[in-house]
Amino acid sequence: MEKYEELLVAIRRVIRAIDLRSKKLSKDVGITGPQLLVIQELGADPGITAKQVSDIVNLSQATVTSILDRLESKGMVERVRSESDRRRIALYLTDLGKSTLKSAPRSMEDSFIDKFSTLEDWEQSLLLSSVQRVANMMDANDLDAAPILNIGDITPK
Repeated sequence: MEKYEELLVAIRRVIRAIDLRSKKLSKDVGITGPQLLVIQELGADPGITAKQVSDIVNLSQATVTSILDRLESKGMVERVRSESDRRRIALYLTDLGKSTLKSAPRSMEDSFIDKFSTLEDWEQSLLLSSVQRVANMMDANDLDAAPILNIGDITPK
């Protein structure tokens, strides 16, 4: 097997692991990885705005708004308009959102971070630059991405 084929197989394995994790998360608690990330931010900082969530999770406001719409329709998130500034909308978890957050499994990202953190600094830098180069070679530099291992909803709206 050529080295580029081995690399593509490794990339496909990563994609498959992400897909399987996302399906398990959806089956176990009824939300996707990105939805979990947003719920975690709202749990950590109740009352923040969609713009603040967008900045924290490194996703576009449009993507975060779509995620919030889905979470609101599931009864997990509540949007509350400020009395003092009608333009500001604060986000809060409902009781269902809080219980979903509590029952969510440990994320794949947490496990990855634990293992990545044990590497020497030079190994971390090498991996980072290599994966950034792969993303560049795949013309993926300008894609909307968050520091989570899944971005899409696996169920239709």
